[in-house]
Amino acid sequence: MRILPPYAPLFALFFVVLSLRIVRLRRGLRIALGNKGNETMLRAIRVHSNFAEYVPFSLLLIFLVEAQGAYPLLVHGLCLCLLAGRLSHAFGMSQSSENFRYRVFGMAMTFTTLITSAVYLLLTSARSLLA
Repeated sequence: MRILPPYAPLFALFFVVLSLRIVRLRRGLRIALGNKGNETMLRAIRVHSNFAEYVPFSLLLIFLVEAQGAYPLLVHGLCLCLLAGRLSHAFGMSQSSENFRYRVFGMAMTFTTLITSAVYLLLTSARSLLA
């Protein structure tokens, strides 16, 4: 297990940045709970939540792909695909005059990571069952 460990802290730091952004907005806007109808606050919350919804499961699947002995290029590709997707999604969602291309690209890269990992693991498992 050598490929995923350098990427995982990048996602952790990105998560902290998204978290601190919410804290800063809450202090500045004096919103203790929820979003109080503030679009900037709502967008920051959703960017953070979306990250928290997709990244842990994606990293788990990538971990399993690497543990199964996948080619290093595949594991790097999955990590970079997820990272590009999350950066693009966060940027797109954070804009008040949103350009949906960033969000669509971000989700496409995230889904590509999930689907590729899942298919790889299913094929690897099926091959070992049939052997």
